[in-house]
Amino acid sequence: MNTFFGLDIGKSGLYTAHSGLNTTAHNIANVETLGFTRQIIEQRAGNALRVYGRHGMVGTGVEVASITQMRSEYYDEKYRNNNSIYGSYATKSNYMSQLQSYLNEIQLKGFTTTFDSMYDTIQELEKDPANLTVRTQVTNVAQSFCEYFNSLYTNLQAVQKDCNFEIKNQVDRVNALAAEIASLTKQINTVEIGGTNANDLRDARNLMVDELSTIINVSVEEVSYGPIGLKSYTLKVDGQTLVDNYETHQLGIKPREHRKNQTDADGLYDIVWDNGQQFNPYAYTQSGSIKALFEVRDGNNSDNLKGTVTAYAGTRSVTMTHPTVNEEAKLNIPESGEITIGTVVYEYESFEVSIDKDTGEYTYEFFLTEPVRNFADEEVSFIGKSVNYKGIPYYMAQMNEFLRVYAKKFNEIHKSGVDLNGEAGQDFFTATNKVSGKEYKFGVYGKEGADGYDPFSFNSQTGQFLPDDVSTVYSSYYHITAENICVNSAIQKDASKFAAASEIVDGVGNYDKALELLDLKKDTSMFRQGKPAAFLQTLIAEVGIDTKAALNFTKSQKDMVAAIDNQRLSIGGVDKEEEAMNLMRYQQAYNLSAQVISVMNEIYDKLINYMGV
Repeated sequence: MNTFFGLDIGKSGLYTAHSGLNTTAHNIANVETLGFTRQIIEQRAGNALRVYGRHGMVGTGVEVASITQMRSEYYDEKYRNNNSIYGSYATKSNYMSQLQSYLNEIQLKGFTTTFDSMYDTIQELEKDPANLTVRTQVTNVAQSFCEYFNSLYTNLQAVQKDCNFEIKNQVDRVNALAAEIASLTKQINTVEIGGTNANDLRDARNLMVDELSTIINVSVEEVSYGPIGLKSYTLKVDGQTLVDNYETHQLGIKPREHRKNQTDADGLYDIVWDNGQQFNPYAYTQSGSIKALFEVRDGNNSDNLKGTVTAYAGTRSVTMTHPTVNEEAKLNIPESGEITIGTVVYEYESFEVSIDKDTGEYTYEFFLTEPVRNFADEEVSFIGKSVNYKGIPYYMAQMNEFLRVYAKKFNEIHKSGVDLNGEAGQDFFTATNKVSGKEYKFGVYGKEGADGYDPFSFNSQTGQFLPDDVSTVYSSYYHITAENICVNSAIQKDASKFAAASEIVDGVGNYDKALELLDLKKDTSMFRQGKPAAFLQTLIAEVGIDTKAALNFTKSQKDMVAAIDNQRLSIGGVDKEEEAMNLMRYQQAYNLSAQVISVMNEIYDKLINYMGV
């Protein structure tokens, strides 16, 4: 054994205490650093030396085995799972609050004000039914009523477009984070191949995974392989690999060629993997802000059209029976779009509806752009996507239902009267075809036959024109939406065409039809909710409940994430008081090791300088 062996032991203690001091200083310096994990030194006794004496082996001091992080994989996984749920609720509460603010206008000053004003002006006709000024006021206020819903539609569709744009931003962020995580994984392996722990690089990677978990649910797996300690790192999104060591599988966006719902904005995005595989954001296993954006943007409360289809191979049309929608007011499928039969998706260019005169059940015939590939016998079929959330399409469909039912009732009364010229009343409420710019005329449907137009069928495409009025489109109330409803332009131009009476005698009309129109305001048979205003009040209550639920869940989940993060910090967080104690502990250890060296120095000084011959 070396005579100066004691100095080596003192030196080992000095170096180890110095490493402890540096590690503690590093922790203290990063006490406010986001994502930083507390580091500790793992020290162990040096390898003992065997000596040829009765006492056996002699210790060699201490050495630093490694500098490691105090991190819990269990709490990491728990935090990320709950963070994904929080990201979903937070996104919903944000966009649902916007929807609520727009729909609240119905009750505050939008619908209620214009609706009441319209009936106030109709009431004025009782005093002077032939007064053109009052009649003009009726048409102007009614047009304001329509324009309110036009504006509300525009606002809701703007929110839908915002969701769509945010989906693109989130996908871009996911791809950017995935690329950074793959780059950091390569750096970590490069450092750790020599046996060193890349603690700070791991912190940076974990912080990115935490951020990613807000956007989309993730799972992480790291496995050691090979004799030199390399590690394989895999990050998956709902079972699909996003990061595989140094490689990433990117997500992309693809604009839809067809709308899923009648009122959808054009070109809404779907997400696809870079290998062409479809990404399903609606899966029950999904969470995070991306899922919430899709639910708010596409949520129709699972009210999409479903039924059974019989179709023969080679034909270009399919017939759907036993549908879930048997009312034109509730029909919300696009004029042209996609129909899924079993697992096969076909594109349809138009559809026709035939109504059973006895039962009222609808039969749909869809005209496809390509022939049917395989025979389908009573196969389950659907249009669009069933999204079990009350999102923008749901609230738009509710508005459309209100307008269709109300406009139809109003028009039926108006058309049963006569105007000041003694001519039969026209549709008072109509809608503008956004392609041709022409107005719809309701009440005559479907194909022209020997008895005129069949009132028990209609076509989704409105290209049929009667020869006596080529400026008018003949169709079903299905074509009225909050986007295009308006007052008949002929009545707006000439208020005398407002039909307030059942007959004209000596050029003077009574106002019995106006009284019938006034009764509509109090009609409780029109909607199951009661009066027309009650329908929209129920709609306001629905969005209020949904928004409140989203806000409550957001707060609750935020508290849950904070509690889990505190548990995680109790292990990996930097505690100022604990680090101050460590600072003193390593300082004392350093001083003691220095004292050992000082003592050894005195011993060797005596040995060398005073015991020599």
